Amino acid sequence: MSTQYPLLDQVEVPSDLRQLDESQLPEFARELREYLIDSVSSAGGHFGAGLGCIELTVALHYLYHTPDDRIVWDVGHQAYPHKILTGRKRDITSIKKKDGLAPFPKRGESEYDTFGVGHSSTSVSAALGMALAAERLGQDRRVVAVIGDGGMTAGMAFEALNHGGDIDPNLLVVLNENQMSISPNVGAMTKMLGRLMSGPTVTGIRERGKRMMRKGSPAWRFMSRWEEHVKGMVMPSTLFEELGFNYLGPIDGHDLPTLLRAIRTAQSLDGPHLLHIITAKGKGYAPAEADPVKYHAVSPFDRDAGVVSKPKPVKAAPTYTEVFGRWLCDTADGDRRLLAITPAMREGSGMVEFHERFPEQYFDVGIAEQHAVTLAAGMACEGAHPVVAIYSTFLQRAYDQLLHDVALQNLPVLFAIDRAGLVGPDGPTHAGSFDYSYLRCVPNMVIMAPADENECRQMLRTGYEFEGPTAVRYPRGKGPGVEVDPAAPALPIGRGKVVREGHRVAILAFGAMVHAALHAAESLDATLVNMRFVKPLDVDLVKSLAATHDLLVTVEENAVLGGAGSGVNEALAAEDIQAHVLNLGLPDTYLEHGSREECLEDAGLHAEGILDSIEARLRGASGPGRAVRLAAGAPPLAGKHGETSG
Repeated sequence: MSTQYPLLDQVEVPSDLRQLDESQLPEFARELREYLIDSVSSAGGHFGAGLGCIELTVALHYLYHTPDDRIVWDVGHQAYPHKILTGRKRDITSIKKKDGLAPFPKRGESEYDTFGVGHSSTSVSAALGMALAAERLGQDRRVVAVIGDGGMTAGMAFEALNHGGDIDPNLLVVLNENQMSISPNVGAMTKMLGRLMSGPTVTGIRERGKRMMRKGSPAWRFMSRWEEHVKGMVMPSTLFEELGFNYLGPIDGHDLPTLLRAIRTAQSLDGPHLLHIITAKGKGYAPAEADPVKYHAVSPFDRDAGVVSKPKPVKAAPTYTEVFGRWLCDTADGDRRLLAITPAMREGSGMVEFHERFPEQYFDVGIAEQHAVTLAAGMACEGAHPVVAIYSTFLQRAYDQLLHDVALQNLPVLFAIDRAGLVGPDGPTHAGSFDYSYLRCVPNMVIMAPADENECRQMLRTGYEFEGPTAVRYPRGKGPGVEVDPAAPALPIGRGKVVREGHRVAILAFGAMVHAALHAAESLDATLVNMRFVKPLDVDLVKSLAATHDLLVTVEENAVLGGAGSGVNEALAAEDIQAHVLNLGLPDTYLEHGSREECLEDAGLHAEGILDSIEARLRGASGPGRAVRLAAGAPPLAGKHGETSG
């Protein structure tokens, strides 16, 4: 570290913080902000959100008796200062690294992490549940939920507010407004809150006051108080009070003395309260304040120079996300039926250029995945062909809408599912480990998984041209580096491709696992098949392989339970085919964070791991954490090769 922290060095846990005199807290907050800047600039991680929550974190841990009192953070991007103050200061640079601190609050990591988070808009529901349980069990504790205005774009937050205001719990909800989630926030709620500091009434009062009077004069002090009074009349207090919450604010969330007074007011009263604070994402680090999107999450950087964008090589292989973004623009250029939807993930889903070029065909619905899917269904009913760009982990939040509103009505909606499989540093809350399993059982769905960048583009075209619900599921990052042909044709539905002819063992690989399985196929002189379609499965190809090989091996970057390999097993059983089958995939557990490569190795889905598992099966033993299925009645491998069946 480049700075000394005399006050911060005295604090290991919140009880130490509460030993400080209140007059020391502004300086303590300054040191905490500097420590966070030094830590994240040296190690990387979520950045801007934590800088915006410094004063709030200090105030909450100073006034509440944590961990007995509960603080629930929404999403958790902003929880780095919380982790620093709760016994993890010296480990903060290990965050998001293998065997290091989790990227979000995690119950198993600390007693101060009261609720495991990672997805948006859960804090009010969880905190309300804690408050009600404490009341019913006779436990004397206070509960606080901290939610941003980005999190307030999701209906779940309002469901919780609607319930909480009706039953009068002792609960404080802190609405931290910074007009940002990862991308700039959208929606009527955000626009209403955004008028707080920029509306003509408030701005006019402020500017005329500056011109008319000297700062510090009695008239200036009177006008300052009157400005706060007028703001209270024109702000959204009525909405929250009609929901049953006592509304406090809006106040400057970086003004620590005012923040402490407001929280004390809430503590002195029973019932549900909503404290509305205004903060700046990236506060205290000028580059982050100027570009909060860029500084939402960062790799290590020089804090003096800031994050420096490196020019991309002219022929750099595109990521799967970039392949999608280019296809989206190319297709929309000649087809106004294409309407693209994102639930607040414009940058992450590769839609910035599309938004700029086709603003009338672009829809950011905020953090509202359920609405995104049913919105697409409504569009499809009227002849549009919507594309929902969504992370695998976030599509889970809209499963009923996918089932009931899209698939049941057999509507032509294309789901471009990004971040499928293991995502590495963001850990199990963001891993796309289950989409094969939860999509495969849905009638009318077509599910595709590209083995490379060009195939991704082909599948997007295939799904867009298909008159029914389709999903193209691709991983985070880059593929094997195959050149993309914009004119490549659509693929025949439900047909796989033999990549390599071999003997005895046939490896049926799905998506990114095709490239990973190539080493095993070459080492064993095995057949390698790019299955391409999880549904409909190429049953004829599976039957042919079962008839000509001793062992079928399925490889997928999805939970092995109910995944693509299970589909192969079901197809064999339906045809009454006896075969030896080894299913390789993600084990029945949540894999912790690390680099993507480390996570794949832990799951045995790297090149050597796949080979080791197949060789172990051929020797008659299954590797730990792998599922081995033997179709009923299949003869043992030893019957042909002198080995046990395992």
